Amino acid sequence: MEYLENRELSWLKFNKRVLEEASDKNNPLLERLSFSAIYQSNLDEFFMVRVGSITDAEKSGSNKKDSKSGMNPSQQLDAIFTSVRRLQPVVEDTYRKTMSELASYGFEHVSFNNATSDEKIFLELYFKREIKPFISGLVVNNSLPFPFLKNKELYVAVQLNVKKGVSIGIIPIGHEHSERIIPLGAGGKRFILEEEVVLHFAHLLFKGYKVLDRAIIRVTRNADIMVSGKGVEFRDRMEELVDKRKRLAPVRLEISDDFSRDALDYICKKLKLKNVRVFTSRIPLDLSYLFQLQELDENPALHYVQRMPRKPVILADNRSVFSQVKQKDMILSYPFESINMSFIRLLQECAVDPKVTSIKITLYRLAKGSKVIDALCTASENGKEVFVMIELRARFDEANNIEWSKVLQKSGVKVIYGMRDYKTHSKLLLIKRKSTGNNFDYLTQIGTGNYNEKTSTLYTDLMFLTTNREIAEDAEKVFDCLSNGNVVEETNKLLVAPLCLRNKILAMMDEQINISRNGGQGYIGAKINALCDGTIMKKLVEASQAGVKIELVVRGICCLIPNVAGYTENITVRSIVGRFLEHSRIYIFGDESTGQKIYIGSADYMSRNTIRRVEVATPIENDKLKKRLWDMFRTLMSDNVKARIMQNDGTYVHAVPAENEEIINAQEFFYEQAYKSIDDKQKRQEQLRINRENSSKKKPALKKRKTIEKI
Repeated sequence: MEYLENRELSWLKFNKRVLEEASDKNNPLLERLSFSAIYQSNLDEFFMVRVGSITDAEKSGSNKKDSKSGMNPSQQLDAIFTSVRRLQPVVEDTYRKTMSELASYGFEHVSFNNATSDEKIFLELYFKREIKPFISGLVVNNSLPFPFLKNKELYVAVQLNVKKGVSIGIIPIGHEHSERIIPLGAGGKRFILEEEVVLHFAHLLFKGYKVLDRAIIRVTRNADIMVSGKGVEFRDRMEELVDKRKRLAPVRLEISDDFSRDALDYICKKLKLKNVRVFTSRIPLDLSYLFQLQELDENPALHYVQRMPRKPVILADNRSVFSQVKQKDMILSYPFESINMSFIRLLQECAVDPKVTSIKITLYRLAKGSKVIDALCTASENGKEVFVMIELRARFDEANNIEWSKVLQKSGVKVIYGMRDYKTHSKLLLIKRKSTGNNFDYLTQIGTGNYNEKTSTLYTDLMFLTTNREIAEDAEKVFDCLSNGNVVEETNKLLVAPLCLRNKILAMMDEQINISRNGGQGYIGAKINALCDGTIMKKLVEASQAGVKIELVVRGICCLIPNVAGYTENITVRSIVGRFLEHSRIYIFGDESTGQKIYIGSADYMSRNTIRRVEVATPIENDKLKKRLWDMFRTLMSDNVKARIMQNDGTYVHAVPAENEEIINAQEFFYEQAYKSIDDKQKRQEQLRINRENSSKKKPALKKRKTIEKI
């Protein structure tokens, strides 16, 4: 249909927006390099997961067409490969321009062509002493087996001169003692990469052979593998899966330069890859080293202005978080407010609070050295009932979560691994605490992001804290169902996928459709990471046709094209890509004049979230908190610095401020608000202190005067 777009091509457009940040002159130079590395990292995962999945479908002979674009698996792959190739010159040009601009700050990526004579002598000695003793070249031909090439690892491939047939040499790059960035001067800012040194001296590893051609290669392997189950046996199978994934079939071969056609064809044959899956890059194949360059120069001109999450102004130091939430509902906003001074503090307090009897939580992705795990273990060791649902199928975090599950169990925590058929992606916490008599208070937390101290400083997320009993009862129902392997079939307050989220969202959209059809102004707003749920998109089209105003902030995939006559002309789509990863989800139904309903939660508008996972969203019913979220959404819709607006042909253009319009970078605006709130609070506290001091000075004189008057 003309108002729908293929999911994979939509994602590639998102990654293109990431690449645009790598060339944005308003971003400091080293930050631009980071965006180049992020672009590549994103693309790696895309090939491992999405291309891997579609490749499996193609190999199985499936001719099933994508419901949005009508393309079968082979057509989707062709479109993906074409799109990636078109962007590659931009990737290379962006990298070179940024490195060129960094030259004035002393940065230089040296090649053998522009290395000095002394540097070439040094590099030859370095290769012979620091690299050659730890690596070896493997000769491969029809008589010798082809080696296993590890996923995303770098290798040097050389064509060897032989009388008959094709013979190549393979050299793995890197070992446990190696350093990829080899400094040549300027405090390491003048450097060469290890793979470039190995490439240059590769012939020294193949004595008796003449090297005809050489290149650096990198294989990307399929990672789309899944297992279901529960119990300890499930964890064992997940450990096997993590190991098995390393050996899955290649889906892409990257090569550093033009290479002998015969040798390249030979490698592709051994890897069982068609030539269409070979991608040439004339910049380093692995850009992850660019993050290390950040640490080599502290010049403020090269970095973003330093931002540190602020202490939430809503929380006082002299009372427990639990007692403060009992007094009023709270919303915390990351990275602008500190997770350590709020959520982690709550867990740590409850872990040692003698009145807290139980803690239940769902875990998806955790930081290394997680303080969340520490607090849960402490709570268990202090005799509290601690129940943890840890999702072992969190892609690329499986091994990490397996190890954390073992740590939790050693501390006596009751650990389960989720449901057989549904991933648990919800961000849900329930704390039970003794109150007066035989009564208990319940604190429920529902969030949009993971309980991860690292990503809480990099992703924008929201967290809701409440002691509302009805919400707690719904949360308890979620945990009971997780424990029993069932799905929640009915809720009072919370939206809970897979059965009680999408249907309720559709019902609230229907309410707005009815308002518009009856002469009012219906409104639907959403801030999400992705939109590709066909049922929801169909309802949004129906709402647009009914005259409902629809505003969407969709960071990544958006398969619904706005402003298509007769279908989506009342829909606006924005994407914000900036310093922080937009990750929060807000669902809005109705404007301020029509009994507005606002929810936050963990689900995007994707069928995998709405009907194939356990997700939780919560209503925000406090008027002040609703206004805060509404104001945040309006700010996001007003962003004219990092926002792109989707056009009716599926392209995106930067939002441009109108003449005399205020320039708004939403992420910077929210940080400024967080800083200002702390400053205002400190000023108020200082003024109260001064008032108390002045009051205490006046009191003795007042007492003396009254005594005189009495006499």
